[in-house]
Amino acid sequence: MNDKFHQASFQIHPDDNVCVSLSDLEPGSVSVHGSPQNARIELLQQVKQGHKMANRRITEGEPVIKYGVAIGIATRDIAAGEWVHLHNCKSAYDMRSSTLDVDSGAPTDVEYR
Repeated sequence: MNDKFHQASFQIHPDDNVCVSLSDLEPGSVSVHGSPQNARIELLQQVKQGHKMANRRITEGEPVIKYGVAIGIATRDIAAGEWVHLHNCKSAYDMRSSTLDVDSGAPTDVEYR
C-alpha cells in the first residue's frame, strides 16, 4: 500500500466503541491501531484529525465509550465507520451539549446580541 494513501486511527482501550483519527481521513478503508476490536474499518464520511469514528454499530441510547469509560450517549443509531460528534451523541455530564453547533461548538440555545 502506498503510504500517501494509508489512513490510520487509534483505539485507546479494548472496550472502546470509537477510535480516533490520526490525520484527516477520507471515506474508505482505515487501519485501527492500539487496542482494536477490528484491524480495519470502512469509514463512511470524512473525519478530521483527532475526531472520533464508530468502530462498530452503536445504538441509540447506548454509551459512547472512549478511554474505557462512557463519555456520552448516542442520540441516534450510529453505523460502524460513521463520524461520532455532536450530531449523533450528547454528553452524559453536560445537558447543553446537544444544543452545540456541530461545526463551531457554539451554543445554539441562546440568542447573542
